Amino acid sequence: MLEINPGLVIWTIITFLVLLVLLKKFAWKPLLDALEKREERIRSSIERAEKSAQEAEQLVLENRKKIEQAEIKSAQILREARELGEKIKSEIIDRAHHQARHMLDQAKAEIEREKEAALLRLRSEVADLAILAAKKVVGDSLNEDLHRKLIDSYLKDLPKN
Repeated sequence: MLEINPGLVIWTIITFLVLLVLLKKFAWKPLLDALEKREERIRSSIERAEKSAQEAEQLVLENRKKIEQAEIKSAQILREARELGEKIKSEIIDRAHHQARHMLDQAKAEIEREKEAALLRLRSEVADLAILAAKKVVGDSLNEDLHRKLIDSYLKDLPKN
């Protein structure tokens, strides 16, 4: 078993060389083509993955910008709403003050009219009482119309309070 057989060695070398030529012709080229195709697929997949990662990063940046713009816009809307609320509040307060002043003026005018009417009734009653008193004191000698004119002129000279 440990002997070297030259015929066997030659036939082993010839078989090896034939096998090598056959493998090179039929198996080696398809294996290399398959490996090259696989390598190209892997390379294109990596490139697509890198491109997708860049696009995703770009989308993330765009989304951040949109979020920042939305936050700015929402802050602006809130500020405008507060300003509008303050404006409406001040308009309502001004309108309420104006309405209160108007009601107060109307009440004062009504009080003044009532006061004038009361003073007029009071003067009329005082005139009637004065005529009755004068009739009792002096008798029926005074003319009632003349007496009323005298009392009315006296009452006109009195202060209006």
